[in-house]
Amino acid sequence: MLADYHMHTEFSDDSTCPMEKAIQTAIAKNFDEICFTEHIDYGVKTDLNCDCQKYLEKFTYYQKLFSPQIKLKFGMEFGMQTHTINQFAKTFASYPFDFIILSCHQVNNLEFWNQAFQKGKTQQEYNELYYQEILKVIQKYKDYCVLGHLDMINRYDQKGIYPFNKVFDLVNEILKQVINDHKGIEINTSCYRYGLKDLTPSVEILKLYKKLGGDIITIGSDGHDVDQYGFKIQETKQILKDLGFKYIYTFDKMKPIVHTI
Repeated sequence: MLADYHMHTEFSDDSTCPMEKAIQTAIAKNFDEICFTEHIDYGVKTDLNCDCQKYLEKFTYYQKLFSPQIKLKFGMEFGMQTHTINQFAKTFASYPFDFIILSCHQVNNLEFWNQAFQKGKTQQEYNELYYQEILKVIQKYKDYCVLGHLDMINRYDQKGIYPFNKVFDLVNEILKQVINDHKGIEINTSCYRYGLKDLTPSVEILKLYKKLGGDIITIGSDGHDVDQYGFKIQETKQILKDLGFKYIYTFDKMKPIVHTI
């Protein structure tokens, strides 16, 4: 099974790639299945959020058109914060999602990529606040499938990688909550694009997840254009296998489907 479970197209504010082109690219790269995960980030975006109705209409059309060649799944990436949970709950109830990535892109409406969240805080403060926000959200919200790029804060940490042992307790609690709720995590292969020295999440987090009994893992490129879709997914499957994981997962109507690596 070769699947990319984190893809953005014209329906995400940071991509201009037509959905049809993304599908054709995946077919050309011999993918069996892809899942579109367009952006919604309540709290920091208004008109820039995905138009879910138009997205669903175009997705449904292409799902039928390309069904003989590839499986297409209807997903979304929820950039959640504790104060936006109710908005996401309403969106989730309104559409027939196959798959939801729960991500943390901002805290208190302050984003990471532009350093607004990190400004005025110590490295310890913004790392701890990041993981605390994720934990608070998943303690309350359950309509998701996997946590997206769990240690994404590393991507935007201008002070270097914060030592894992200093956030171990928080990450441990997050992973235990995920496992207890029968959810999963993703490996986000954008780590290669960003020149990170580790996977996202890190090998240490993956090992901890496995030690705690975690099993559900998806792999996604977080691609926004044709040169990014499917990138390094096959190689990442091998890394998972080397770490002792036996399976990867896809989803249908929010239910996990297991595939042997």
